[in-house]
Parts: sequence; structure tokens; C-alpha cells
Amino acid sequence: MTAIDWISVTKEAVSPGDLVSAAAGGLPIYRVLSVADGQAVLQEERAETPQVMPLDRLCWKAAKAA
Repeated sequence: MTAIDWISVTKEAVSPGDLVSAAAGGLPIYRVLSVADGQAVLQEERAETPQVMPLDRLCWKAAKAA
């Protein structure tokens, strides 16, 4: 697995397909499945079922490759 460069994120900047984290250090890492009504549906790599998290809990997102 390659290193991920993290950037600070605002709730307006979270989109489906993004990799995000709520904790410093980037773990756990979630993929955003959808965003609606101030919440994101997230899938963690090792979890069977997605979970819902308020957007204001997400602090970091993977920087897009240049």
C-alpha cells in the first residue's frame, strides 16, 4: 500500500469516492459512498456493512494525485 497524503477537509469538500478519516493518523480509512443531509455513508475496508457519520466528524481526506 502506498502512503496517503492527507489534507484538512471541510464538509462541503467531501464527495463520493473520496478516502476520508475522522482521526489524526488517518486510521481507520473510509471510502465515501454517498453524501446527503449533512451525513456521509462510509465503507471501511474491513467492515461488512457501511456506516453513517456526520460530515463534521470527518477531518481528513486523501489528497488527489497531481
